[in-house]
Amino acid sequence: MTEHVQTTSTARWTTCVKAVLKGSGQVMFQGNGWTGLLFLIGIFIGAYQEGQPPVAWGALVGLMASTLAGMLLHQPADEGNNGLWGFNGILVGCAFPTFLGNTPLMWTALVLGAMMSTWIRTGFNHVMASWKTNSLTFPFVFTSWIFLLAARMLKGLPPEYMSAPELTATLHTALDTSPGSLFVYWLKGIAQVFLINSWVTGIFFLAALFVSSRWAALWAAVGSALALGVALLYQAAGSSIASGLYGFSPVLTAIALGCTFYQPGWRSALWALTGIVATVFIQAGMNALMMPFGLPTFTAPFCVATWLFLLPLYKLDEKEPDHSAWHKRKKLTHDHRTTD
Repeated sequence: MTEHVQTTSTARWTTCVKAVLKGSGQVMFQGNGWTGLLFLIGIFIGAYQEGQPPVAWGALVGLMASTLAGMLLHQPADEGNNGLWGFNGILVGCAFPTFLGNTPLMWTALVLGAMMSTWIRTGFNHVMASWKTNSLTFPFVFTSWIFLLAARMLKGLPPEYMSAPELTATLHTALDTSPGSLFVYWLKGIAQVFLINSWVTGIFFLAALFVSSRWAALWAAVGSALALGVALLYQAAGSSIASGLYGFSPVLTAIALGCTFYQPGWRSALWALTGIVATVFIQAGMNALMMPFGLPTFTAPFCVATWLFLLPLYKLDEKEPDHSAWHKRKKLTHDHRTTD
C-alpha cells in the first residue's frame, strides 16, 4: 500500500514537472519538456551573462506561478499537461525584472501578474473562439502593459529600466554590418523572444527547437534572418537591430504560420514569408504607437500579424488551418514531436 502511494506521488510530481517545462516550450509552440528545459537553461545563461539574474529567476517564478494558477482554478487538465497554463506566465516573469526595479513589491506583482495571465488567457480564448483563433501570447502582453503603466503611478513599482515617454525616435545610429556582427544580431533576434539580449541564448533556443521540431528550428532561423534583412533594408534604428528587437516577433510569426497552424508546403511557406515581412512593419508601427507611453511592444506585433494571417481562414493545404489550442496541433512530419 505504501509503495503504491509513493508511486502515485512520484507520478504526480513527474507530471507536474513536465507541465512546467512544457509551459516554457509552448512560448514557441513546442509542447516538449526537453525543449522547455533547454529554453530555461538558455534564459539563465543569457541573463547571467548580461548581468540580469533577476530576469532568469523571474522567468522561473512566473512559469511556476501561472502553472499553479491553472491548478487552483481547476482549468482543463489536458491544457496543463501540455504546458498551456505557463507560457504567458514565464514571459511575464521575464518582463517585470527587465523593466522594473528589483524590490519585494515587484516580485509580489510578478507573481500576481503571472497568475492573472492564466485566467486572462482563458477569457480571451473564449472571446476569440468564434473567430476560430486564440489569444496566442497576448495575455502576457496585456498583463505586462497594465502593470508597467501602473508603475508610472505607484512608487512601490519603480519603473527603473523603462523608457521615458517620447514622440520621436533616433534612427540614425551607427551599426556594424560585418558578417560576424550580422550573425550575432540574427541569433539575438531569436533570444529576444524571452527578452534575453544574448547570442549564446539564441544558439540554445535553436537547439531546443531542433529537439522538438526541425521545422520549428528552421522557421525560427528563417524568421530572424528575413526580419534582419528587412530591418536593414528599410534602415530601422541601429540599436534596435543590434539588440535583435526586430527579430523576436517575426520568429514567432514564422513558426506559427510556417509549421504550426499550417502544414509545411510551398504555399504555406510563401504565406509565412509574407507574414514575417509584414511583422517587421507591424513591429515598427507599434514601436511608434507605444513610444508616447514609454512601453515596449513585447510580442504584440507577432499576435497582430498572426491573427491577420489566420483570420481569413485560407486553405493553403488540403485541410483547414488548425486553429484549436496550441497543443491540438497536427502531426506535421515524423520528426515533429509535441510531447517528450
